[in-house]
Amino acid sequence: MSGPTIEFWFSIGSTYTYLTAMRLEEVAKSSGVEVRWRPFSVRAVMIEQKNIPFMGKPVKMAYMWRDIERRAEAYGFPARVPAPYPLTEFDRANRVAIVASEEGWAPAYVRQSYRRWFQEGEEPGLEPNLRSVLAAIGQDPDRALAKASRDAVGRAYLAATDEAKRMNVFGSPSFVVSGEVFWGDDRLDDAIQWAKNVS
Repeated sequence: MSGPTIEFWFSIGSTYTYLTAMRLEEVAKSSGVEVRWRPFSVRAVMIEQKNIPFMGKPVKMAYMWRDIERRAEAYGFPARVPAPYPLTEFDRANRVAIVASEEGWAPAYVRQSYRRWFQEGEEPGLEPNLRSVLAAIGQDPDRALAKASRDAVGRAYLAATDEAKRMNVFGSPSFVVSGEVFWGDDRLDDAIQWAKNVS
């Protein structure tokens, strides 16, 4: 990678990650930064920290949906909320993201997964949506899903989550630049500026 680099730590299943996933490639290109897509299990991190942000908190959850709707509109794309939440097959969706990251098609997979989730109400990780997502981005669903179920991918998923913990990443979306953590979609610009300053 030649330009400033940002690590984008994400979990499919994080609601606010929708706002980043749908615009990150365009923002990165216009800003001249490179992005490394890093899937991990934010659910495992949050359980370990006893952090349950929305479930059982109806006022906070209602705010979240409205906030996402407002911010998506400002960015120029729709959000049909509430979307299915939490995900039934969280880990399966993210194990496929591990494969996608290893093979270089994570941006397309994540963006398509979130588009269907937040614009069509189709939950990531569930069939037949998961196969449809893979086919829509030019991947062989049988091959990708078989690879995602392998023990090696499970180990890579756990290793990525452990790495996120060591870097003090506790939420999704997060951006890491030279050891500095920026948490939340609204910190993307700060992460980009930091990357430019340290490059």
